[in-house]
Amino acid sequence: MSNDKTELGDRPTASIVIPVYNEEGLLQTAIHDLIVRLREALPELAYEIVITENGSTDKTLEIAYALERDHAQVRVLHSPEPNYGRALRRGILEARGTYVLCDEIDICDVSFQTRALDLLQADQADMVVGSKAHKDAQDKRPFMRRAGTTVINGLLRLALDFRGTDTHGLKAFHRERLLPVVSRCIVDKDLFASEFVIRAERDAYRVVEVPIVIVEKRPPSINLAKRVPRVLKDLARLTWAIRVRGRS
Repeated sequence: MSNDKTELGDRPTASIVIPVYNEEGLLQTAIHDLIVRLREALPELAYEIVITENGSTDKTLEIAYALERDHAQVRVLHSPEPNYGRALRRGILEARGTYVLCDEIDICDVSFQTRALDLLQADQADMVVGSKAHKDAQDKRPFMRRAGTTVINGLLRLALDFRGTDTHGLKAFHRERLLPVVSRCIVDKDLFASEFVIRAERDAYRVVEVPIVIVEKRPPSINLAKRVPRVLKDLARLTWAIRVRGRS
């Protein structure tokens, strides 16, 4: 059992929120590695890791509970429906830290977390986005994954006047300041993260992008082709709400 623990009664400085679905092959190693790297890079940081499992049909939940038993920093939330956005939203709402760091189990980028916390704690940003599409980023994923990011970012710019370079994936923010934005988001699943960033931008929060290096560690846990129709449906719904009805 790990010795460097945040006691359950203490409020951590940071909550690292990681939605997971059918990640039995990666979860245990990724969380163990994350804890080791946090100990090395941020030894004084009081943190929790919130694994927000949603609808897995493999041993992901069993592994997550084992990690929770072994590490006091780890907390598990279980939702029966496979729904990335809803799982992420729940993790944010139930996070206990002053700052929330949204990560992905196949990324767990401590370098991003360190840079983001520096900006947030210095009050130089309200939200920090780790951008795969930043001019200084290194996106080493397969071509189709990179192309998907380019297409969705183009659609967000066209439909919602998005001015940044990325919305999905790594982000960090001051939890109390951004909770009103979370509460106004109307879509879940894949597009929740994008709506969250875009609404923060439209509300004039200080959204700062930093470039990241990303390498694919495993194929997507959800078939990309199946995601396209619901992403387009949610984008249309979001565009109607923000651009037509004016619910920005």
